[in-house]
Amino acid sequence: MKTKVLAVVGPTASGKSALAIELAKRLGGEIICCDSMQIYKQMNIGTAKPDESELAQVKHHLFDFADPFVSFSCADYIPLAQATVEDISPHGKLHIFCGGTGLYLDRLFSGADFASTEIDESFRREMEAFALEYGNDALHQRLREIDPKSAEEIHPNNVKRVIRALEIYKTSGRTKSELDAESRESENPYDVIQIGICFEDREALYKRINYRVDKMLEMGLLTETKALLDAGVFDANSTAAQAIGYKELLSYFKGEKPLEDAVEDLKIATRRYAKRQMTWFKSHGDVIWIFADGKSVSELADEAEGIIKERFID
Repeated sequence: MKTKVLAVVGPTASGKSALAIELAKRLGGEIICCDSMQIYKQMNIGTAKPDESELAQVKHHLFDFADPFVSFSCADYIPLAQATVEDISPHGKLHIFCGGTGLYLDRLFSGADFASTEIDESFRREMEAFALEYGNDALHQRLREIDPKSAEEIHPNNVKRVIRALEIYKTSGRTKSELDAESRESENPYDVIQIGICFEDREALYKRINYRVDKMLEMGLLTETKALLDAGVFDANSTAAQAIGYKELLSYFKGEKPLEDAVEDLKIATRRYAKRQMTWFKSHGDVIWIFADGKSVSELADEAEGIIKERFID
């Protein structure tokens, strides 16, 4: 019998964490992070990481553990997530993944052995230097020569993904497109329900995003960003440097923009990110969507609980 797994997904600021916590309390679950930024230590406010009061309500896993100076990839995440599921299973708890990084869940539920693709930090640095010297298009051409299908799917300016595709080929001798094809043919190792939060009125979500950004600033986002900048995190870790919530404020600290313009850039970038997340989740996986417009966390949990019990609870 496959292990039962619940995933609470959706765009940023939609209320995933609150819903996951409420469901964990009702159903006896533990929460596993599937957010590519909430894994990092010291990056708390900008990633909307659960606070101490939220962490105290139910057990959380894979939050706040990774060194912010070191890049952490999907290939790093998969074996940790699999091991966490195995650790929770003997306790009879429901595994609840929560977060907005759809790629992590897609790879975890694919059943393909992506964890076997190694990380080569020196190669990454070499490719980053190549892109800086010769340009993104030249780097993209290297991918096109070995894996034209992946090159078609990855924009030349998405340097991180281009380098990862090149790294997969270097460390495994196989192309990313080959592994992607295998993942589509592989069987999901888990019995999964994915519940997604969405809004019929997109403006309602955008208002939540704007409010969250304002709240983050009140909580000290500027101080947190400056501390990370001064510590050299953004220079050492290109992934952290691209995190929405920080990179937009760097222009302010570098004297390139006034604060109000940088904050507006942050709100716009977050809204665009939310749109990309919705596009991803609607095109990947079998998500059951529930609308959050005008509903309390309790009302959303009632709806989600009914879906879960119909499928999972004996």
